[in-house]
Amino acid sequence: MDLKQTALGLEFGSTRIKAVLIDKENKPIAQGSHEWENQLVNGVWTYSMDAIIGGLQSCFADLKKDVKEKFGVTLTEVGAMGISGMMHGYLPLDKDEKPLTEFRTWRNTITGPAAAELTELFHFNIPQRWSIAHLYQAILNGEAHLPQLAHLTTLAGYIHLRLTGKKVLGIGEASGVFPIDSAKPVYDAAMLDKFDALIAPKGFPWKIRDILPNLLMAGENAGCLTVEGAKLLDPAGDLKPGIPFAPPEGDAGTGMTATNSVAVRTGNVSAGTSDFAMIVVDHALGVHREIDMVTTPQGLPVAMVHCNNCTSDINAWVNLFAEFAGLIGADVNKGDLYVKLFNKALEGDKDCGGLLSFNYFSGEGVTDLDEGRPVFARMENAKMTLANFMRTHLLSALATLKIGLDILTKEENVPIDKLYGHGGYFKTPGVGQRMLSAAVGAPVSVMETAGEGGPYGMALLAGYMLWAKENQSLEDYLNTVVFKDAQSSTLMADEDDIQGFQAFLARYQKALDVEKAAIKCL
Repeated sequence: MDLKQTALGLEFGSTRIKAVLIDKENKPIAQGSHEWENQLVNGVWTYSMDAIIGGLQSCFADLKKDVKEKFGVTLTEVGAMGISGMMHGYLPLDKDEKPLTEFRTWRNTITGPAAAELTELFHFNIPQRWSIAHLYQAILNGEAHLPQLAHLTTLAGYIHLRLTGKKVLGIGEASGVFPIDSAKPVYDAAMLDKFDALIAPKGFPWKIRDILPNLLMAGENAGCLTVEGAKLLDPAGDLKPGIPFAPPEGDAGTGMTATNSVAVRTGNVSAGTSDFAMIVVDHALGVHREIDMVTTPQGLPVAMVHCNNCTSDINAWVNLFAEFAGLIGADVNKGDLYVKLFNKALEGDKDCGGLLSFNYFSGEGVTDLDEGRPVFARMENAKMTLANFMRTHLLSALATLKIGLDILTKEENVPIDKLYGHGGYFKTPGVGQRMLSAAVGAPVSVMETAGEGGPYGMALLAGYMLWAKENQSLEDYLNTVVFKDAQSSTLMADEDDIQGFQAFLARYQKALDVEKAAIKCL
């Protein structure tokens, strides 16, 4: 095994930190992972710095173990690597690169006033989870750390900084820190000036340009692993410094890469703890609170519908069923249980038979809710079967996404010819595909690597930097090298499935007051 002919992607997801090592044929050959969970601390969804660094080290150690077991060698180097993370959020650093607050994740819906004011100021939608919204909300709140602010970054950018010493971001991730002028592509100069004018009366010792990370495009070198970075990543001391790094990206950019969805009019849906759809667009869109404008890792404009809640409620119910199985002495493998329950959903009534659920663990911007309460409800004459129950939760996981996508398709005339799905929602073959196809009324494809998701996409971006021909675009590299012989399955829902989803969604939207009442009363 030639370790220099490998590329490593490491991604900080919402419930798991995962590393994927690929060979020069872009095939995953080793993996590592670390399970973790966010905490609600003083009303803020966060992960502690100890959890972040400990999880990084645990994940890499697990990867080393897998390499040793499979190939009999110690992982001392790779050809290139890159860091990815859950998008955006807020991680302010002082002049010594120390965090000034805990990391505030994408899940927080505490920046409503800031997001609304900036959207009006910029005439450009600023979602609540974007870093600039968090920064301005901190300013509105008069937070004490702001005079010490020297650098604003994301989780991926912070880990990259700790490993390489470079204050940079890939343009896809940076597009959720501050709006991008895709024609250049750079941070939008007019919006930068407007923001500085807005906060000038506060008298801070910095301007917005001073604290933003430098932008890098896919394929550019983003620095090398330092001696200190090598020790941080691998406390055992086996990893050598000097490994080149690709620009750090968010899970939106890595998801686009992993599904070969970086060209105009391609699209993908990532569905896990959160779900989001991304369509690379070819014309300017109006301003919609429900639609984010981000970019591909090479700077093309992308319309994005992001939902904070997807599979968490499904996971909670599966855990309950597993506990019941254990109670009656029928212990089952959790993975097998997911497969059985997902497949059972295919037997349910197309409209779920009068059952309804809201999967909102946290607030949801698309439906304008600042908090969430998971709710399951049913009509008195509903068909309360296991199949209907599971189908209800699978459709509920996509309902909010569909509400946002309808704005793209019906108001902005953005066609959806085909989508690629990836993430945990699609692990059971055929089921998540069929549900998403029913929601969007278009074919859905899932690649054989769909379960690898973001870390695989980050590994591909590292491989692109390492192995692409001179001046070869990311789109061409993915088409002609990575996915030229890719195996995938494509599924189109039948008309009954589509009509059933529409009936479910109508009931779901009509009952949103039930969710609002739960937030108020519980």
